[in-house]
Amino acid sequence: MSIVLGIDVGGSLTKLVAADGDKPIYMLQVETDDPVTSLYGGIGRIFRAGNLKPTDISAVYLTGVGSSFIDEQVFNIKTYKIPEFNAIGTGALRLSGLCNALVVSMGTGTAFVRAASDECVHIGGTGVGGGTILGLSAQLSCRRDIDTILALAETGDLKNVDLLIKDIANRELLTLPFDMTASNFGKLRSPASNADIALGVINMVFETIGMMALFALRNDTLSDIVLTGTLATFPQAKPIFDKFAEMSGKRFVILPEAVFSTAIGALPQKLVGGSAEILCK
Repeated sequence: MSIVLGIDVGGSLTKLVAADGDKPIYMLQVETDDPVTSLYGGIGRIFRAGNLKPTDISAVYLTGVGSSFIDEQVFNIKTYKIPEFNAIGTGALRLSGLCNALVVSMGTGTAFVRAASDECVHIGGTGVGGGTILGLSAQLSCRRDIDTILALAETGDLKNVDLLIKDIANRELLTLPFDMTASNFGKLRSPASNADIALGVINMVFETIGMMALFALRNDTLSDIVLTGTLATFPQAKPIFDKFAEMSGKRFVILPEAVFSTAIGALPQKLVGGSAEILCK
């Protein structure tokens, strides 16, 4: 058994994948208050889950913004750093089976990576992401726990917060369906409940990301947009991005393993674009 670890140390969550050869055997995520603590704590949990010890691990592959805080070999295991945008693109292509795509990594913020089999290029990003949902929800509805926010959003009604095209026009415009948003929170009134606000925040974040993804491909021949990261698992993601797909003719793909896509992309099969940095301290 030759086990390797792919670890995505993010701004809010650390995602870990243990693989035997090219087959993932354990996947887990740990909240990130401190990247070093979450990294070692997550590895410890994998050790317990698989009854493993450090000598059972042949290599650790780190990626993500939090990996910048790690300057030593982890548990004296040979440790490598993989450029984050390579891992984002590689993981999405591996899991989707596509040869090229725009990969949208929705974490604390959002990164856009044009991924192909020979190169992954970061083409931009936005600070709108999961951190936006947590921060605005805390201010608007006094909720900062993501599970509570999602539970609230299930019963929310966007008609109480968002201004739609049909609210300001008497007929459909050429490229804008009646049910498209004209202004996020443009209809927010005092009767809006915390549930309405929670749903409005999530909707605003997804609509912003979806529109930016379409802008990123405006002069591109790509037709596939792969969504990765924790936000892709939100129940609101599919219907919102389906609406963008219908409007644009692009295909939005949500991976079942969306949370762990970047950690899987850090694993060493066919690394794309650039070499890994080995930590020897």
